[in-house]
Amino acid sequence: MNAKFLPYTKNHLYDNDLLLESSHHYAFMNSRRTVREFSSEPVAIEVIDNIIMSASTAPSGANKQPWTFCVVTNPQLKSQIRVAAEKEEYESYNGRMPQEWLDDLSYLGTDWQKPFLEDAPALIIVFKQSYELNEGQKKTNYYVSESVGLACGFLLQAIHQCGLVALTHTPSPMNFLSKLLKRPENEKPYLLIPIGYPADKVMVPDIKRKEKEQVIVYYQ
Repeated sequence: MNAKFLPYTKNHLYDNDLLLESSHHYAFMNSRRTVREFSSEPVAIEVIDNIIMSASTAPSGANKQPWTFCVVTNPQLKSQIRVAAEKEEYESYNGRMPQEWLDDLSYLGTDWQKPFLEDAPALIIVFKQSYELNEGQKKTNYYVSESVGLACGFLLQAIHQCGLVALTHTPSPMNFLSKLLKRPENEKPYLLIPIGYPADKVMVPDIKRKEKEQVIVYYQ
């Protein structure tokens, strides 16, 4: 079956306008930071809806959109997630992670304790759909990890655009999230992202991002 095609239009920027827009966007995105201390101030569900639907505009293999975004605001469930995540994190910091990894993390001051899982007003748990499951019938999804990774990038950008902050948390293993949230067998946890407003006087590590000469290679 042939796809239906629609005309696509977009305003073009040229020369100085284009350069200025790209410079402004880079400066804006370069101000994004990972935050581990959150205010308890709630975020409207309608805002979270728009942020997630923005993420869901990401490209995906064969337009399968193989993602599910679970939003947890219930305090009891957030507490259960924290307990389960800290159990895994304690094991990781005390034996699972090699010393090199621990050394690489040391300057950030992180440890196995994750209070942000309760402090943040909302947790977005992103699940990847390994395959489609429709009335018990399995259908193939394509480039699942790549597609969900793109959607998560869109999600972080949308959160930043709205003046909120986030943290990408990956307790390993994350199977406890499937159990606590009672997700179907075709879904696997991909990222746990607390979102909200930053706490008052929050501090972040003084890190530097790589210079353009370190990340761009031109072939002209």
